[in-house]
Amino acid sequence: ISVHPDRPEPLDLHLGMFLPTLLNQSTPEQMDRFFMPAWNLEIIGTYAQTEMGHGTHLRGLETTATYDPATQEFVLNSPTVSSIKWWPGGLGKTSNHAIVLAQLYTQGNCHGLHAFIVPIRDMSTHEPLPGIVVGDIGPKFGFNEVDNGFLKLENVRIPRENMLMKYAKVEPDGTYVKPPSAKLTYGTMVFIRSIIVGESARALAKSCTIAIRYSAVRHQSEIRPGEPEPQILDYQTQQYKLFPLLAMAYAFTFVGQYMKQTYHRISGDINQGDFSELPELHALSAGLKAFTTWATNAAIEVCRMSCGGHGYSRSSALPDIYVEFTPTCTYEGENTVMMLQTARYLVKSYRQAKDGQQLSGIVSYLNEAEHRRVQPQPVAARPTVVDINDLASLVEVYKLRAAILVELAAKSIQQELQRRKSQEDAWNNSAIDLVRASDAHCHYVVVKLFTDKLGEIGDTAVHSVLSTLALLYALHGITQNSGDFLQVLLISVRIKELLAQLRPNAVVLVDAFDFHDKKLNSVLGRYDGNVYENLFDWARRSPLNSTEVHDSFHKYLKPLRSKL
Repeated sequence: ISVHPDRPEPLDLHLGMFLPTLLNQSTPEQMDRFFMPAWNLEIIGTYAQTEMGHGTHLRGLETTATYDPATQEFVLNSPTVSSIKWWPGGLGKTSNHAIVLAQLYTQGNCHGLHAFIVPIRDMSTHEPLPGIVVGDIGPKFGFNEVDNGFLKLENVRIPRENMLMKYAKVEPDGTYVKPPSAKLTYGTMVFIRSIIVGESARALAKSCTIAIRYSAVRHQSEIRPGEPEPQILDYQTQQYKLFPLLAMAYAFTFVGQYMKQTYHRISGDINQGDFSELPELHALSAGLKAFTTWATNAAIEVCRMSCGGHGYSRSSALPDIYVEFTPTCTYEGENTVMMLQTARYLVKSYRQAKDGQQLSGIVSYLNEAEHRRVQPQPVAARPTVVDINDLASLVEVYKLRAAILVELAAKSIQQELQRRKSQEDAWNNSAIDLVRASDAHCHYVVVKLFTDKLGEIGDTAVHSVLSTLALLYALHGITQNSGDFLQVLLISVRIKELLAQLRPNAVVLVDAFDFHDKKLNSVLGRYDGNVYENLFDWARRSPLNSTEVHDSFHKYLKPLRSKL
């Protein structure tokens, strides 16, 4: 199989994390010293944060950077086996520098994680520098082309100026100057989480493109005896598998665009000294990263299985899309922990609203005092019936669900505290409720952003088909979480109508993602639909078919047969 143009590669972290971190956290002098050589690939960098013993729990990282005022240097160490940096892409064999996240010690005090630029290999010979133990961590699930590596630091000295000091600083005498916001150290993480939301949309869009195009090519069985075999896309069960995922791909595309715009807007505010929206960006990027990657990971598998036997072949590209995408559920923040981070912000916002503060931004719905219960009630107390064909009405239902689940989680914590539990135990004993609340909040945000996007579309025909997708996404979400919603009657019937409505436009909707055949790298998802001829051609080009009789016959089978 040809090398996939989108497959991970050794320079990904240089481009995606090393350069952005320099850009966002360097002083002007550091930009001159490091950024331009890195831009010109003289310096090749990676981002060394994760350790063997800690990943998502950043406060638990053990690598140390101790300031020595006598020499005006930082001394970096990996004090334990579990503190060895583990997983950074491009670290194993490619990079000559690393941005190392380490606990900063100066004047006898620890000031938490900070970023340091550490040369790890000689710029001429590429040999590891003194005190640097570095190498590759071995094979992974997918990602075969990337040299994910390890890094052990043994009394490695770097100049004071190699600490990234745009915000936090260490003076020559060792005095620590704290940053305007502690969250600024994690700016690269927030940036990457925002990017991953867009990656979820692309991986899902590719998978839907392959599965829907192939479903329009593949003919199977009979709906009516004696008639030609229909396209499998005509089966309601196939539509029910794939069309909600198509709707989700469009939803996540718009959410990805929103996250990108929001990140750049708030980054601009931060550069102007306004840090007010940073906590919301942190919470939103964490939650949506988890929400979209969980959903997409499951959806890729559905697409693969919906292609039947051929979906298992790498010729379909679906196995590769899965193994390349599935690590996103873990890297840049394990998803359950990400949901709990978002929950922390939601509970804090809920308490502020209860105390009479006026919330702004995406959590402003927590200000709405009287929340109706999303559960069966006596007829006398029954809320207004929701119009399941009105997106604005459905957005309100998702908002209501989120508000109530946040309230239930906050009350769970309160009840635990009344049982004389500590804050930490109360939080842990409410964790399931907190994850549900974050999930509901993210689901509301996605439905809201999809609906908001429709308001920007002037073309009537495009608006019509996107409205159908948005309605399907919202209604399907209700059926998947029916226990949280009041009204599920009639929705099943309406979903079946929407599937039939989308059927004529399904292939066109995936064509609109505009993946070139080279980018898609899938025999099943070819634009021209010539699947079977090219599947045979793909198989014949397998390296095993380069000779009629493979060496293994002469080495193993022939001697074995002669003994029998």
